[in-house]
Amino acid sequence: MTLWRRGFFGKGDLSRSEPSWLTRQINIRENKGKHLTAEEIREKRRAERKQFKLDRAKAIAAVAAEAEAIFAAEGRVITPALSGPAIPSAATWKPTPPSVAETSVEPSIIPNDDDQNGEQDTTEEPPLEDVEHLQLTLQEAFFLTWALDCLIVQDPETLEPLTLQQVWNAFQNAHIPIHIPKSPSQQARHFDNPFLINYVVYHHYRSLGWVIKGGIKFCVDYLLYKRGPVFSHAEFAIVVCPVYEDPEEQANSSFALQNASPFEWSWLSTINRVNSQVQKTLVLTYVTIPSAKRVSPEVLSSPACLAHYSVREVVLRRFIPARMRD
Repeated sequence: MTLWRRGFFGKGDLSRSEPSWLTRQINIRENKGKHLTAEEIREKRRAERKQFKLDRAKAIAAVAAEAEAIFAAEGRVITPALSGPAIPSAATWKPTPPSVAETSVEPSIIPNDDDQNGEQDTTEEPPLEDVEHLQLTLQEAFFLTWALDCLIVQDPETLEPLTLQQVWNAFQNAHIPIHIPKSPSQQARHFDNPFLINYVVYHHYRSLGWVIKGGIKFCVDYLLYKRGPVFSHAEFAIVVCPVYEDPEEQANSSFALQNASPFEWSWLSTINRVNSQVQKTLVLTYVTIPSAKRVSPEVLSSPACLAHYSVREVVLRRFIPARMRD
């Protein structure tokens, strides 16, 4: 919870983002509506929007039925109104509070036949154990280990703390295809390693004060938040575009980097439209991969190699003629 509350790192493995599984289970058990988690608030708003649409559709149908009844009885034509006191609007509609019968929960009672006084015992549920864990991406884990020095990575077999050099090599080796040898003398010596490309982008925006989270929900690589996902929606959607300094290295590369080759205009238009509809600005983040002819691959043995990468951003906005005349 410290990593989440002081930087929004990682996500709960039993939650969508904030590790709130235990709080949700307590709310369900105690039937309380106070101190709702972010997921519970979102589900509540979705249920309210669904109920509003149903109430509005029902009111419009009632007005239309009334107009048809008047036409059948009097022969007068009345245009059904889509607004007015009888039609709920988003500004005036309020959800109906649940009834007492729906909210009250009777305690489960098990009669005791041996009790001569007729007393009844209530069953007690066992205390809840927090079984949720925080999941970190490789980029988040290395940023916490190297940049902030507040995380220790352990060997899964010996549980011994790994050195920064071991963590650096292990995270790069995690992306190397199986057919490429991983001997100690040739550990992850590739400038286009996917871990390096994504970490360059992650470190770039984190160092500028942005909260960066995964953006697969909106078909992008990352989302940028000013303060965090619990305060407001993401303002920018990031698509990582690797650019090889030497085109020959791209042709001979063992990694099939996404968006490294020119993409179709229809794909770009689709991504831009999806993010424009959710009020996000699409940003193409170009990461220049240094050439092995100019920079020795030996620099990849330490995070100092990140100084040889460069990042450039191109902001895209969807042009809507009817809305942008001013």
